[in-house]
Amino acid sequence: MSTVTAETLAAPERRDETVARSAWPALRVIGATVVTAVTVFLLATFATFALGAASGSNPAAVALGEVATQADVDRLNHQFGLDRPFVVRYIDWISGAVTGDLGTSWFTTIPVADSIAQAFPVSLSIAAGATLFALVFGFAGGVLAAVTRGGTVDRVVTAVSTIAATVPAFVAAIGLILLFSYAIPLFPVAGYTPPEQNLGAWLVCLVLPSVALSLDAGADIARQLRTSLVGTLGENFITGARVHGLGPARIVFRHALPIASGPALSALGVHAPRLVGGAVITEVIFGMPGLGQLANRAALQGDVPVVQGVLLVTIAMIVIVGAVLNIVISRTGGTERSAA
Repeated sequence: MSTVTAETLAAPERRDETVARSAWPALRVIGATVVTAVTVFLLATFATFALGAASGSNPAAVALGEVATQADVDRLNHQFGLDRPFVVRYIDWISGAVTGDLGTSWFTTIPVADSIAQAFPVSLSIAAGATLFALVFGFAGGVLAAVTRGGTVDRVVTAVSTIAATVPAFVAAIGLILLFSYAIPLFPVAGYTPPEQNLGAWLVCLVLPSVALSLDAGADIARQLRTSLVGTLGENFITGARVHGLGPARIVFRHALPIASGPALSALGVHAPRLVGGAVITEVIFGMPGLGQLANRAALQGDVPVVQGVLLVTIAMIVIVGAVLNIVISRTGGTERSAA
């Protein structure tokens, strides 16, 4: 009786040790990803701030005009904090950014965070829409091409992907406007409607810029997934699944796709900076009041704090997306190959 009791008491401890051992690789990946993301963020923001400081822009001289005395310029530079050492200014800037304080515009005196808060949802909507279209088109095309390897569908998907990958986003945007706004007037030429004002109009105005921005990423995802999935479908565990009588759909989506999706998600990670940066360019073509328009106006004025704030938010978006994809890919790569 005592032996049974001891084994019963030891069983939960063994289960806890097993759970801890199985959770350790995931925690290690998450920890390494966080450290890498923070390091990249700090280096990128430091370089961004250094470029702004090296631009030579003197807001005091511009704001006060030619009649200003040197004393007036020095006083305004002191007010902006430009007379302090570079490292001190960077530390103050990045510390304030963590708490949401990005400083104020040199010319409008509006807090940079307020200006970005108004423009950020526009850019985020376009980038998210482009990511969604890229995933849908890429995964659908890659799966269809893989399961019809060598067939007509495979050749069509390959040809469309090759063409789509060579078309720049701004060229695709212009072509889509000519086709679906003028020749076939289905979507608005330009403008942006907030979702809280009209959800349907918000979705409609996002279609063309999102599709234009998603073509390159969707094509790369389709090619990567097609190659990976073809190789996975030839593995022994897939043959075992067929022998067990599993249906083609279950074999592809339940057993092969989770394993083969790693390279496709890696391709999305490579395109993440382009999707975020491309949203800034695409929204200018479609006349949307996003981060691109904000940064463009600020750059023309020499409003360094606004430009730096936009770049910081863009860098943060890219780093966060990359970190999330890295964790997802690491978990996908650990999928067990089983025909059960």
